[in-house]
Amino acid sequence: MKIQESAENYLETILILSRRTGNVRSIDIVNELGFSKPSVSIAMKNLRENGYIQMGKDGRITLSPSGLSIAEMIYERHTLLSKWLMHLGVDKITATEDACRMEHVISAKSFEAIKKHVREYGELDGA
Repeated sequence: MKIQESAENYLETILILSRRTGNVRSIDIVNELGFSKPSVSIAMKNLRENGYIQMGKDGRITLSPSGLSIAEMIYERHTLLSKWLMHLGVDKITATEDACRMEHVISAKSFEAIKKHVREYGELDGA
């Protein structure tokens, strides 16, 4: 399930937008990420062709099961890592930016170890 970081970011953004508004269209992704319409259009085409999203005739974008799996994994990493960094005393902006980079490169084994540690020591209630 290894894909490019940019694809992971798009899938995570689609997940976040779908939870926030229920409907996601390319223009919503443009507005959320600040990318150009052509860039988002190309990315959506690639994600669709690789089976990570479906696009309805009305322009709505939904995650396929494989796309949803990746998006949820990245979102969980982002959320836990940013909260953990803030718990350690890192300011919110830096923690969020660092978590965004870390979420793509950390191994599943290392992330699971961090998650286990956080749960065992109750550092982030609800994480």
